[in-house]
Amino acid sequence: MANIEDVARLAQVSKGTVSNVFTQKRNVRPEVIERVLNAAKQLDFKPNYWARTLSMKETRIIGLTMLGEQTKFSQFHLNLMNGVLRVCYEQGYRLLVNTLAAEQQRSFKHWTTDPVDGEIMLDPELDDQRLQRRSPSGPPLVIVGRPAGAFEGQFCCVDNDNTAIAEQVTQYLFDLGHQDILLLNTSRDRTVAVDRLRGYENVVVKAGRSVDQRLCVFKDPSIPSVEYGYQSIHEIWSSGTRFSAVIADSDKVALGVYRAAMELGLSIPGHISIFAFSDDSVFAPEFHPPLSGVSLNAETLGSEAANLLIERIKDNTAPVLRKIVPTSLVIRASCSFCNSNQ
Repeated sequence: MANIEDVARLAQVSKGTVSNVFTQKRNVRPEVIERVLNAAKQLDFKPNYWARTLSMKETRIIGLTMLGEQTKFSQFHLNLMNGVLRVCYEQGYRLLVNTLAAEQQRSFKHWTTDPVDGEIMLDPELDDQRLQRRSPSGPPLVIVGRPAGAFEGQFCCVDNDNTAIAEQVTQYLFDLGHQDILLLNTSRDRTVAVDRLRGYENVVVKAGRSVDQRLCVFKDPSIPSVEYGYQSIHEIWSSGTRFSAVIADSDKVALGVYRAAMELGLSIPGHISIFAFSDDSVFAPEFHPPLSGVSLNAETLGSEAANLLIERIKDNTAPVLRKIVPTSLVIRASCSFCNSNQ
């Protein structure tokens, strides 16, 4: 098997020049580059990736860490990855996607260092052990979402204004005459759940009503999202608690709501209106009528996060920034005016 010395000998250059051609650490004249590449091709020489990594102290890989479920990716995650991948392509980086379940990400068994130059992390939590174990001297980190407490301001982050989104969705349903609105929130330990609950409560209180805690539900992280939506509707309806509208954490949760509503004989939107904090679902063919949602501009979230991360990889003194990506409501046929006689 040919090595760097063989290439240098055939190309009539030094080993350092061959190294510079492949690492691009220093400028090399075009004619010399061509000579080295021709020699490498003749000898079927391929530079050792990990040797190059150790030499340059970089892998040209960025990580994307999200909480996994035993179902296919939502359209939000697919769009976000597309945004990250576009920037990776433009900047010459590979992407390593980590979708371990939440309990595995927190486990000491998985506290190893991934071979990445930096990381994009989704789903920040109120007491996030993933952030607690971060070393200030470690690879740069960008968070998609809002870090909590002491971590706020320590890391770059890209986010939507989730409090404002929840206010807009809740107000829209109030304007349709709905007053008993069920909020099927995400896990209570996630910062986005706190922000959404705040927005929901702001509108309810502003309308002069007290917040009914029976209508504010948090997801059990161990339960798949579709099952969470399905079980919640069955349990709450069977308990006698009534609602005329549902705000679902995601399209997956909304899908569970649709399935439960059909079994209970509840028409959408005749008996209940449904709105989701997501849009462009991979489950769209299963939503009859089409689901109202929020366009979170996930691809922009991904590209902004990737750009911020690569900027910090290149210059770790770059300022810590928080970017807010705008959103919009997408109104479809799953919502209608409240029927007081339902």
